Amino acid sequence: MSSKKFTILVNPQGGTKRGLDILNEVRPIFENNSAELDVLETEYAGHTTELAREIDLNGTTGLCQIGGDGTFHEIINGLLTRYDGKQVPLGYIPGGTGNSFMYDMECLDPVEATERIINGDTMAIDLAEVQMPNEKVYCMNIVGWGMVTDINKSAEKVRWLGEQRYNVTTLLHVMKLKQRSAKLVIDGEEMEDDFLFTIACNTKHTGRGMKMAPKSELNDGLIDLVLVRDAGRLNLLRMFPKVFDGSHIDDPIVEYHQVSSFSVTPAENEILNLDGELKGSTPFSVRVIPSAFRVFA
Repeated sequence: MSSKKFTILVNPQGGTKRGLDILNEVRPIFENNSAELDVLETEYAGHTTELAREIDLNGTTGLCQIGGDGTFHEIINGLLTRYDGKQVPLGYIPGGTGNSFMYDMECLDPVEATERIINGDTMAIDLAEVQMPNEKVYCMNIVGWGMVTDINKSAEKVRWLGEQRYNVTTLLHVMKLKQRSAKLVIDGEEMEDDFLFTIACNTKHTGRGMKMAPKSELNDGLIDLVLVRDAGRLNLLRMFPKVFDGSHIDDPIVEYHQVSSFSVTPAENEILNLDGELKGSTPFSVRVIPSAFRVFA
């Protein structure tokens, strides 16, 4: 009888569409360490959440995924809404386009990620609980509203541009410069103003290696809120390249808060960017759940 048993959820269509190739690459690592593998392929959006919520975890050492941040978002939302309340450590084998979470874990190689899973060391990770009018969602990466959502929405329509699509759509929305009126409450302190965007980050990184929240830690009990109220096009264009090394937080147009809770109530209701997925709706409130789950580290 093997001492370790892992369930792996593979998203064949996720990110780079290399899920099954990566599985073939890492399977021998599990087998060489006498680990039993139960492989399940996901078939549609939301399937990972369903499986993580319903599969039998008794005797399971860890629940793993081959995919990206979107798949990880789904697996977490399944695990935290299980009817039996059972939790096991999660394993993230990177197979997505962004893999922001694994940038923070400093592990973008599927083989190294698998070796960490086999070694069995884990660490606790905070989550952002996002409460919206009709649903509650858990986020491990970002909660975005305003221009950051507009950029993501436009980028989805021009996927044929490849990795350049975010640069192109960012430029487009900087030229539009759409501000939104909203009431923002940060740790109980209320302010009303016009905002270009807010992005709350649990990870330092978002997108492909953008260091959006350089002070963020995965388990400090806080979420890092980056916001821009008012800025001219030129100032915005100067600020955006700084996002890749984190120096944007020293820019005069950027406000940076480390908070345990906040809420946004805009004048008009709109879709949100939740861990890179366009879903949900404003108004929304966010609170940090410290050490909400464990991940192989």
